[in-house]
Amino acid sequence: MKDKSSVPCPCGSTKPYTACCAAYIDGNAPAPTAESLMRSRYTAYTLLREDYLLATWHSSTRPTSLDLAADAATKWIGLEVKRHEQKDVEHSIVEFVARYKVNGRAHRLHEVSRFVCEDGRWFYVDGEIS
Repeated sequence: MKDKSSVPCPCGSTKPYTACCAAYIDGNAPAPTAESLMRSRYTAYTLLREDYLLATWHSSTRPTSLDLAADAATKWIGLEVKRHEQKDVEHSIVEFVARYKVNGRAHRLHEVSRFVCEDGRWFYVDGEIS
């Protein structure tokens, strides 16, 4: 079995998972920026970590559940962060393209996401898909 400390993080960084998104997803530390939160949320989708996704979704827009198990046919295959723009101390946007396959067919999700920081923690608010 492969040592987890050498498994690349799904978020696309050059770091191993244990030195990248794991600390945020496992609840050991809050994501320090909106971009790091967005990357960790992408990683959570690849790992079917609905708990983390809901916990990092702002209460004003958070769904009651995601039912990721029903989307098991979706295979996330890559993330590219296009830009991270800090609007002010509490607001940020992150533009990204996430690639995935459903039943072997490739798709792209291009989104500009809005994030808000409350009490030192970043939350995903919503996004515009293009």
